[in-house]
Amino acid sequence: MGTLDKDMLAIKNKPWLISLICAVFVIYPNAAWIFCDLSYLPRDEHTGFLVFFLFRFLYIWALIGLLVRYNLRHLSTPLFAKRLWINAALTLGGFAIYELLSHLAHSYDRFISILIFQFIVICLLCVFIGHIYLLYTYQREKEQEIERLRIENLQSRCDALAKQINPHFFFNSLNGISALIRKKNDERTLSYVTQLSDIFRYILQSDKKGLVTLDEELNFVEAFRHVMEVRYANKLCFRIDVPDERRDLRLPVLSLLPLLENVTVHNMIDSEHRMEITIRLNERSELVVSNPVYPKLTPPDTTGTGLKNVENRFALLMDKQIRIEADEHTFQVILPLT
Repeated sequence: MGTLDKDMLAIKNKPWLISLICAVFVIYPNAAWIFCDLSYLPRDEHTGFLVFFLFRFLYIWALIGLLVRYNLRHLSTPLFAKRLWINAALTLGGFAIYELLSHLAHSYDRFISILIFQFIVICLLCVFIGHIYLLYTYQREKEQEIERLRIENLQSRCDALAKQINPHFFFNSLNGISALIRKKNDERTLSYVTQLSDIFRYILQSDKKGLVTLDEELNFVEAFRHVMEVRYANKLCFRIDVPDERRDLRLPVLSLLPLLENVTVHNMIDSEHRMEITIRLNERSELVVSNPVYPKLTPPDTTGTGLKNVENRFALLMDKQIRIEADEHTFQVILPLT
């Protein structure tokens, strides 16, 4: 909470304190001349003068307190002129009551012009306090509305990015099932479909998630690993080196799926080119996904949507950038965690 927010909260929650400060400010000329006034009065009137001074201070404090409360809690007009006229009328009523009470007792107000000026200052102080607080409230509401719209827009963009993943993965999965059916290996086909159902469940539930724990993503990788091992006849394997105590770190949901799929799309995976995908934490607590490079003889027909998707979601959800490091032997993607 900023300094301005704290000040405005104090005005709203402690109007008595604000009115006390204003009352001291208004009554200051009288307080400054109090000893001078006493010097012009006989000693037997000193007590009466001090009692009247106390009455004047308490009355002004109470009047400002009532006007401040009214301006903060009941007067919601955004028109400054209307607020000014309403406060002027209320202050005039307060002035009339003050004059009535002071004349019923024994008034010690020597200069009516100073008294009138003080009530004008009271009116203006309350008007400005109320109007400034109203402007602040409107500004806060606008900022909150902008923030709400920003979050909704962010969520919509993230949902759209997550949905880009689904058709691509579903298409590849169906190809895997069809390949297994052609080989007439019922056991592998059944295992493939079982693990695939867990993967689909996680993907379908991803629409409701933004950031997930590293543990959730790695559990998803385990199911994905079984599917890939069946699909590639154990020519593809995973090495996961992430300590259990670090698995509460967070990253965008479905961050690993596009990276793992990219490995299969861009590389040859066969008996001569066994693929090992390594997932580990580096010394900066970043997740590193790396694999050896076995480029296909014919470059794949791909638009690079998967990797760009991951980049965009890290930028939107975490305001961080992923890093890609590649040479002719190794390709690795470094994901920042939070």
